[in-house]
Amino acid sequence: MTIFRQKVRNFLFPPHGSSRWMYIIPYAILSALIVSLFVSGAYVWDYTNSPTFCGTSCHTMPPEYAAYQISPHARIACVECHIGREFIGNQIFRKAGDMRHVVATLFETYEYPIRIKNMRPAPEICEKCHSPEKFSDDSLRIDTHYGNDMSAYNIYLILKTGGGSKREGLGRGIHWHIENTIYYYPTDEEAQTIPYVKVIRDDGSAIEYVDVEAGFDPVSIDESQLRQMDCITCHNRITHRVYTPEESLDSAFTLGKIAKDIPDIQQKGVEVLRGKYASQEDGMNAIGELDAYYKNNFPNYYSSDSEQVKQAIEVLKKIYTDSVFIEQKVDWDSHPTNVGHINSPGCFRCHDGKHLNMANEAIRLECNLCHSIPVVAGPDDFLTNIEISRGPEPETHLNPNWISLHNQAVGPSCSNCHSTDDPGGTSDTSFCSNSACHGTVFTFAGFDAPALREIIKSQLPPPEPVTEIPTLTGDPTYDNYIGALFTVKCTGCHEGETAPKGVDLSSYSAAMKGDENGAVIISGDADNSLLIQIQSVAHFRNFTSEELDIVKQWINLGAPK
Repeated sequence: MTIFRQKVRNFLFPPHGSSRWMYIIPYAILSALIVSLFVSGAYVWDYTNSPTFCGTSCHTMPPEYAAYQISPHARIACVECHIGREFIGNQIFRKAGDMRHVVATLFETYEYPIRIKNMRPAPEICEKCHSPEKFSDDSLRIDTHYGNDMSAYNIYLILKTGGGSKREGLGRGIHWHIENTIYYYPTDEEAQTIPYVKVIRDDGSAIEYVDVEAGFDPVSIDESQLRQMDCITCHNRITHRVYTPEESLDSAFTLGKIAKDIPDIQQKGVEVLRGKYASQEDGMNAIGELDAYYKNNFPNYYSSDSEQVKQAIEVLKKIYTDSVFIEQKVDWDSHPTNVGHINSPGCFRCHDGKHLNMANEAIRLECNLCHSIPVVAGPDDFLTNIEISRGPEPETHLNPNWISLHNQAVGPSCSNCHSTDDPGGTSDTSFCSNSACHGTVFTFAGFDAPALREIIKSQLPPPEPVTEIPTLTGDPTYDNYIGALFTVKCTGCHEGETAPKGVDLSSYSAAMKGDENGAVIISGDADNSLLIQIQSVAHFRNFTSEELDIVKQWINLGAPK
């Protein structure tokens, strides 16, 4: 041992008189070792940060990796979200903190399905790429679905993404939630039940909303348990979303991966994908049995198009292996996604119509709050008209509870702005028979919550008087014709303090008073009356040519009462 130490000492510290190389070689070797250590360490660091390592090294991660690969973030490394883009020193400390996952794996102290509990704050991850202040545009969305007869239909809507900064006159739309400070109180691990919401106004004051069905007392809130709304509050599964069988099949049909002319393929596809199986292998076998099903039940089709059937089976197997992980207890129902409001509460966790403030005003639940009214178009519809509301609204529509009231407040004035055939139906023959609205079961909305219905009962507008435009005999006056015409055609908007530009046509005195700039009806001078000028061009509700001529006659006669 002593001899070995002496040799090492002589190697590192050559005796006096040794050649120059004897002095250089030890340091060259040490430098090479250090460089090798750093280089190999860099490669190890890079590999352990790679999606392949994160997704395949641990048997708990296949569901997350499969969803990741088809997500919008498929080119983003896992660590960019789960550790964050940071100085490498901070990243090392954060990664060291995740050693608890290794310990949980070694000792099997985890539970399926895996749920993340310690995500980095959105400003440290999402907003490194997606700056909310820079998002200020709306976008067109087209969803393609297939009926039982495999006829395609599309749902068109404008998604009001909004965003931008309030100082630039923006800060609206869906991303209003990020530009403003909002706190919420969830009562479950997945934050699917939120009985309390607090919005901080610009002046620092707060307005509180409580779910009237929850029996929740805001006084009991532990302020430390409040969460501030950020990107992940809604986009919780943006990288790891598992699509429902119906969604996956719609996509496969649209992309031509599965032939639409295969008999019963939609029903059978959903049936085998949603089946409950003891193992992954049993699920794959059940899908494979579709080959025998088509061979026995549709022999003519199978004899000529067996390859299409086999291709469909392979696509269904791919959907199944990407969506169902029996060991990890993961499928489309295991992790709710908070974007949307059909398959899980999502937006309706707060915007369900039954979160009210002290004035019994709801967090608004309007179809056109975050998107336009959806429009359904079938194969025979060559033109799709998407309505974007931009004009004045009747006073009833300004009530934050309007969506929960509107089906009980249908009246003649609705037709001033909307087509009203088959109201409440699903025929898509009018604005009021929209199948995307009335043909969908909104499980998580609170329209019919008993406590809500009792509270808003007093807010129902009185029944509209049925007013008909009379047949004119003799010269027109306000009382014998003009007043009734204004009531039917104008006062849905032009009535009371909220009348656009102050033009109130609900009474003779108000009509003759005019607007904030003066008279809109100039007695004896129809051509220069603003009322006639506006009604002579396209308006929200125009008089017929006959009605307009009578109004002109009335004004030129001196606008008698």
